[in-house]
Amino acid sequence: MKNFMLAGALLFHSVLLNAQTSQQRVRQYWQKNQTPLIDEYRNFLRIPNVSADSANIRKNAAFIMQMMQQRGIPAQLLDGPAPGTTPAVFGEVKTPGATRTLIFYAHYDGQPVNPKQWTGGLQPFEPVFITAPVEQGGTIITTYKPGDAIDPTWRLAGRGSADDKAGVMTILNAYDALVKSGIKPTVNLKFFFEGEEEVGSTHLAGIFKKHRDKLASDLWVIADGPRHVSGKKLVSFGVRGDVNMHLTIFGPKRPLHSGNYGNWAPNPAQRMVSLLASMKDDEGKVLVKGYYDDVTPLTASEKQAIANLPDMESALKKELGINKPDGSGTSFANLMMVPTLNINGIQAANVGAMAGNIIPTKAEAVLDLRLVSGNTVEHQTNYILDHIRSRGYHILDRDPTDAERQQYDRLIKVTQKTGYNAQRTPMDLPIAQLVVNAVQSTETEPIVLSPSSGGSLPLYVF
Repeated sequence: MKNFMLAGALLFHSVLLNAQTSQQRVRQYWQKNQTPLIDEYRNFLRIPNVSADSANIRKNAAFIMQMMQQRGIPAQLLDGPAPGTTPAVFGEVKTPGATRTLIFYAHYDGQPVNPKQWTGGLQPFEPVFITAPVEQGGTIITTYKPGDAIDPTWRLAGRGSADDKAGVMTILNAYDALVKSGIKPTVNLKFFFEGEEEVGSTHLAGIFKKHRDKLASDLWVIADGPRHVSGKKLVSFGVRGDVNMHLTIFGPKRPLHSGNYGNWAPNPAQRMVSLLASMKDDEGKVLVKGYYDDVTPLTASEKQAIANLPDMESALKKELGINKPDGSGTSFANLMMVPTLNINGIQAANVGAMAGNIIPTKAEAVLDLRLVSGNTVEHQTNYILDHIRSRGYHILDRDPTDAERQQYDRLIKVTQKTGYNAQRTPMDLPIAQLVVNAVQSTETEPIVLSPSSGGSLPLYVF
């Protein structure tokens, strides 16, 4: 409900009705239509949306187009220049006499999911109501049937129910609520829903190049990302960039018995953990030469915004079971403004019941590099590559040949997915202040303003 009102405030900030009257009408719309809207959303969540599943991704796009058309928004698919690319869903509502154009963005794809890792009774693409977050003791509502009244304290659990099909539904339902409440827009409106954000927005630049005129606007409003950890509404003026690097260190050509070959055959798992450990100190500081050099200093207004952020560190440590965070005492908020180097995962031989006494043939790790304003994908990845070379490794972009195995002591394959740079909008930009005022109009308490979110989106394309 609150998300509808927030998006609605952004959609129609300059309306003849005052903000209180607008919110009352939106609340009435929600109370009248809550059950069919939730049922529609559950049907949306039932469509698998893993980015690599092109058939189901297109089913999601078709479902979104149907929702848009039902709300009176002309919709179409925007394909990239190459055939078979994942489409974006686009819609446009023109307002006579309007001098500004706003585009609302969300994405409808999601990351890969393993159903076996879900809590008992939950399935990724079978959304159910729960009484509270599972980690807080929430239980599944087993008695709900379509058409039943919905307790406002319940949560809807399903893959993409928050990130980011919630953004799609919030935008479309906010538009529908305001139009059906008799509130007319004073700006031109465009809607852009991406289908491959979770895999690095590989074809987004191509879509923009092909449809540049159609996507022209004065402002992009992004409906993706959480509230502030305090629970308050958040307006973020930027996002980090992101790129992943996949590292593979090679050992013997076949698995070896650790008793017969230990101390003689190099162990790629041991070499991998040694390499990774050399990249950061025990406080989480990145030791890779140059990694922090290109960071754009914060402006005075950005520093003030960070100083005004609610202090949630004690609550977070308790919630997450952390005694002492990384950062050598630097605040959580300030750490969001510097680049990160995270290990997404490490894999070598088996562990647990499947563990064997072997020296594995290879060890793999995926690094996640989060970039801030001033960093570039090229520079940050080159800093990592230079560090790897300094540790004595010969770098390849493929598996080594037998000749290369004989020639080099330490071999590593490094590949990377398409990444993108950070983006930050000046906090004192006049049109940005209109957004702040619109969101603030839905709250009696001050909202939270942040120079940047910790997460990433391909805003550099916009």
